Amino acid sequence: MSSIVIFGAGGRAGRAVTAEARERGHEVTAVVRDPGKYRDIEMDGVRLVRGDVTDVQAIASIASGHDAAVHAVSPFSGPEQGFADLDPEFYVKAADALLHGLAEARVSRLVLVGLFANLKDAHGRLVMDDPSVFPAEIRPFAVAHTAGLDRLRASADTAIDWLMLTPPALLEQGGLRTGRYRVGGETVPQSTSAHLSYADLAVAVIDEIDTPRHHRTRVSIFN
Repeated sequence: MSSIVIFGAGGRAGRAVTAEARERGHEVTAVVRDPGKYRDIEMDGVRLVRGDVTDVQAIASIASGHDAAVHAVSPFSGPEQGFADLDPEFYVKAADALLHGLAEARVSRLVLVGLFANLKDAHGRLVMDDPSVFPAEIRPFAVAHTAGLDRLRASADTAIDWLMLTPPALLEQGGLRTGRYRVGGETVPQSTSAHLSYADLAVAVIDEIDTPRHHRTRVSIFN
Protein backbone atom coordinates (compact mmCIF):
# COMPACT_ATOMS: atom_id res chain seq x y z
CA MET A 1 0.00 0.00 0.00
CA SER A 2 1.24 3.47 -0.93
CA SER A 3 0.21 6.97 0.01
CA ILE A 4 -0.62 9.22 -2.93
CA VAL A 5 -1.23 12.96 -3.00
CA ILE A 6 -3.61 13.99 -5.78
CA PHE A 7 -3.67 17.64 -6.83
CA GLY A 8 -6.96 18.47 -8.52
CA ALA A 9 -8.84 15.68 -6.77
CA GLY A 10 -12.18 17.45 -7.24
CA GLY A 11 -12.16 17.27 -11.05
CA ARG A 12 -13.27 14.41 -13.26
CA ALA A 13 -9.82 12.91 -13.67
CA GLY A 14 -8.89 13.56 -10.04
CA ARG A 15 -12.03 11.88 -8.73
CA ALA A 16 -11.44 8.84 -10.95
CA VAL A 17 -7.82 8.54 -9.82
CA THR A 18 -8.86 8.88 -6.18
CA ALA A 19 -11.43 6.10 -6.59
CA GLU A 20 -8.95 3.80 -8.34
CA ALA A 21 -6.29 4.43 -5.72
CA ARG A 22 -8.68 3.56 -2.89
CA GLU A 23 -9.89 0.47 -4.74
CA ARG A 24 -6.30 -0.77 -4.67
CA GLY A 25 -5.87 0.02 -1.03
CA HIS A 26 -3.76 3.17 -1.29
CA GLU A 27 -4.13 6.06 1.14
CA VAL A 28 -5.00 9.35 -0.59
CA THR A 29 -4.53 12.99 0.24
CA ALA A 30 -7.00 14.83 -1.99
CA VAL A 31 -5.89 18.40 -2.68
CA VAL A 32 -8.43 20.99 -3.86
CA ARG A 33 -8.63 24.77 -3.92
CA ASP A 34 -11.80 24.95 -1.79
CA PRO A 35 -12.45 21.90 0.44
CA GLY A 36 -15.92 23.19 1.30
CA LYS A 37 -17.06 22.41 -2.25
CA TYR A 38 -15.78 18.85 -2.26
CA ARG A 39 -16.82 17.26 1.02
CA ASP A 40 -18.25 14.33 -0.95
CA ILE A 41 -14.69 13.23 -1.71
CA GLU A 42 -13.98 12.53 1.95
CA MET A 43 -14.20 8.86 2.87
CA ASP A 44 -12.23 6.22 4.68
CA GLY A 45 -8.64 6.47 3.46
CA VAL A 46 -9.08 9.88 1.81
CA ARG A 47 -7.93 13.07 3.54
CA LEU A 48 -9.23 16.28 1.99
CA VAL A 49 -6.97 19.34 2.21
CA ARG A 50 -6.70 22.82 0.75
CA GLY A 51 -3.75 23.41 -1.57
CA ASP A 52 -2.38 25.30 -4.54
CA VAL A 53 -0.43 23.38 -7.18
CA THR A 54 1.59 26.50 -7.99
CA ASP A 55 2.76 27.01 -4.37
CA VAL A 56 6.13 25.33 -3.75
CA GLN A 57 5.95 25.42 0.04
CA ALA A 58 2.36 24.19 0.12
CA ILE A 59 3.31 21.27 -2.11
CA ALA A 60 6.34 20.41 0.03
CA SER A 61 4.27 20.49 3.21
CA ILE A 62 1.28 18.54 1.86
CA ALA A 63 3.32 15.94 -0.05
CA SER A 64 5.73 15.13 2.77
CA GLY A 65 5.46 11.47 3.75
CA HIS A 66 3.78 10.37 0.52
CA ASP A 67 5.12 7.90 -2.03
CA ALA A 68 3.84 9.54 -5.22
CA ALA A 69 1.94 12.53 -6.55
CA VAL A 70 -0.64 13.09 -9.29
CA HIS A 71 -1.29 16.39 -11.09
CA ALA A 72 -4.83 16.52 -12.50
CA VAL A 73 -5.47 20.23 -11.98
CA SER A 74 -7.24 22.47 -14.46
CA PRO A 75 -7.35 26.23 -13.79
CA PHE A 76 -11.06 26.25 -14.66
CA SER A 77 -13.91 23.80 -15.06
CA GLY A 78 -14.46 24.11 -18.80
CA PRO A 79 -14.30 26.30 -21.93
CA GLU A 80 -17.78 27.66 -21.23
CA GLN A 81 -16.09 29.94 -18.69
CA GLY A 82 -14.08 31.59 -21.44
CA PHE A 83 -10.39 32.32 -21.25
CA ALA A 84 -10.29 35.94 -20.12
CA ASP A 85 -8.93 34.91 -16.72
CA LEU A 86 -6.63 32.16 -17.96
CA ASP A 87 -3.06 32.58 -16.73
CA PRO A 88 -0.93 31.49 -19.72
CA GLU A 89 1.83 30.57 -17.26
CA PHE A 90 -0.37 28.39 -15.05
CA TYR A 91 1.03 25.04 -16.16
CA VAL A 92 4.60 26.32 -16.20
CA LYS A 93 4.17 27.59 -12.64
CA ALA A 94 2.64 24.27 -11.63
CA ALA A 95 5.49 22.30 -13.22
CA ASP A 96 8.11 24.40 -11.46
CA ALA A 97 6.31 24.21 -8.11
CA LEU A 98 5.83 20.45 -8.34
CA LEU A 99 9.41 19.72 -9.34
CA HIS A 100 10.80 21.80 -6.49
CA GLY A 101 8.15 21.09 -3.87
CA LEU A 102 8.14 17.32 -4.40
CA ALA A 103 11.94 17.24 -4.36
CA GLU A 104 11.89 19.06 -1.02
CA ALA A 105 9.34 16.54 0.28
CA ARG A 106 11.39 13.63 -1.10
CA VAL A 107 8.53 12.38 -3.26
CA SER A 108 10.16 11.13 -6.44
CA ARG A 109 7.27 9.86 -8.60
CA LEU A 110 4.92 12.32 -10.34
CA VAL A 111 2.22 11.34 -12.85
CA LEU A 112 0.46 14.12 -14.76
CA VAL A 113 -2.66 14.09 -16.93
CA GLY A 114 -1.87 15.46 -20.38
CA LEU A 115 -3.84 17.08 -23.18
CA PHE A 116 -4.36 15.49 -26.62
CA ALA A 117 -4.02 18.88 -28.34
CA ASN A 118 -0.23 18.76 -28.11
CA LEU A 119 0.06 15.33 -29.67
CA LYS A 120 1.20 15.25 -33.29
CA ASP A 121 -0.96 14.34 -36.26
CA ALA A 122 0.08 12.06 -39.13
CA HIS A 123 1.95 14.97 -40.73
CA GLY A 124 3.97 15.77 -37.62
CA ARG A 125 1.95 18.89 -36.81
CA LEU A 126 0.54 19.51 -33.35
CA VAL A 127 -3.21 18.93 -33.23
CA MET A 128 -3.66 22.38 -31.68
CA ASP A 129 -2.05 23.97 -34.75
CA ASP A 130 -4.64 22.59 -37.17
CA PRO A 131 -7.68 24.92 -37.13
CA SER A 132 -9.70 22.41 -39.13
CA VAL A 133 -9.78 19.97 -36.19
CA PHE A 134 -9.03 22.10 -33.14
CA PRO A 135 -11.21 25.12 -32.25
CA ALA A 136 -9.25 28.36 -32.23
CA GLU A 137 -11.10 29.60 -29.14
CA ILE A 138 -9.66 26.74 -27.06
CA ARG A 139 -6.11 27.18 -28.32
CA PRO A 140 -4.97 29.48 -25.46
CA PHE A 141 -5.59 26.64 -23.00
CA ALA A 142 -3.71 24.19 -25.22
CA VAL A 143 -0.78 26.60 -25.51
CA ALA A 144 -0.65 26.98 -21.73
CA HIS A 145 -0.78 23.22 -21.22
CA THR A 146 1.97 22.67 -23.79
CA ALA A 147 4.21 25.21 -22.07
CA GLY A 148 3.97 23.14 -18.90
CA LEU A 149 5.02 20.00 -20.76
CA ASP A 150 7.92 21.88 -22.33
CA ARG A 151 9.05 23.01 -18.88
CA LEU A 152 9.07 19.43 -17.61
CA ARG A 153 11.10 18.31 -20.61
CA ALA A 154 13.60 21.13 -20.08
CA SER A 155 14.22 20.11 -16.45
CA ALA A 156 16.97 17.61 -17.16
CA ASP A 157 18.52 17.92 -13.72
CA THR A 158 15.37 17.25 -11.71
CA ALA A 159 15.26 14.45 -9.18
CA ILE A 160 11.58 13.87 -9.97
CA ASP A 161 10.67 10.83 -12.05
CA TRP A 162 7.75 12.40 -13.91
CA LEU A 163 5.42 10.97 -16.53
CA MET A 164 2.63 12.63 -18.49
CA LEU A 165 -0.19 10.35 -19.66
CA THR A 166 -2.15 11.88 -22.53
CA PRO A 167 -5.66 10.55 -23.25
CA PRO A 168 -7.42 10.91 -26.63
CA ALA A 169 -9.89 13.67 -27.49
CA LEU A 170 -12.81 11.37 -26.68
CA LEU A 171 -12.57 11.01 -22.90
CA GLU A 172 -15.73 9.47 -21.51
CA GLN A 173 -16.95 10.61 -18.12
CA GLY A 174 -19.45 7.80 -17.69
CA GLY A 175 -17.42 5.14 -19.47
CA LEU A 176 -16.90 1.77 -17.86
CA ARG A 177 -13.70 0.63 -16.19
CA THR A 178 -12.30 -2.13 -18.40
CA GLY A 179 -8.85 -2.18 -16.83
CA ARG A 180 -7.35 -2.17 -20.33
CA TYR A 181 -5.62 0.52 -22.35
CA ARG A 182 -2.95 0.85 -25.00
CA VAL A 183 0.15 3.00 -24.82
CA GLY A 184 1.26 5.09 -27.78
CA GLY A 185 3.87 7.70 -28.48
CA GLU A 186 3.83 11.34 -29.50
CA THR A 187 1.22 11.01 -32.25
CA VAL A 188 -2.55 10.76 -32.05
CA PRO A 189 -3.93 7.23 -32.36
CA GLN A 190 -4.58 6.28 -36.00
CA SER A 191 -8.05 4.96 -35.20
CA THR A 192 -10.73 7.63 -35.53
CA SER A 193 -12.69 5.81 -32.82
CA ALA A 194 -9.90 6.03 -30.24
CA HIS A 195 -11.39 6.74 -26.83
CA LEU A 196 -10.80 6.22 -23.14
CA SER A 197 -12.95 6.37 -20.04
CA TYR A 198 -11.91 8.44 -17.06
CA ALA A 199 -11.95 5.17 -15.12
CA ASP A 200 -9.37 3.59 -17.43
CA LEU A 201 -7.30 6.79 -17.41
CA ALA A 202 -7.19 6.33 -13.64
CA VAL A 203 -6.14 2.70 -14.08
CA ALA A 204 -3.19 3.84 -16.19
CA VAL A 205 -2.21 6.50 -13.64
CA ILE A 206 -2.19 4.10 -10.70
CA ASP A 207 -0.48 1.38 -12.76
CA GLU A 208 2.39 3.81 -13.33
CA ILE A 209 2.60 4.46 -9.61
CA ASP A 210 2.38 0.82 -8.58
CA THR A 211 4.80 -0.37 -11.27
CA PRO A 212 6.53 2.52 -13.10
CA ARG A 213 7.26 1.66 -16.73
CA HIS A 214 7.82 5.06 -18.32
CA HIS A 215 10.15 7.70 -17.01
CA ARG A 216 10.57 11.44 -17.65
CA THR A 217 8.55 11.36 -20.82
CA ARG A 218 5.05 11.81 -22.25
CA VAL A 219 3.03 8.95 -23.76
CA SER A 220 -0.46 8.69 -25.17
CA ILE A 221 -2.97 6.20 -23.83
CA PHE A 222 -6.21 4.98 -25.40
CA ASN A 223 -8.50 1.94 -25.68
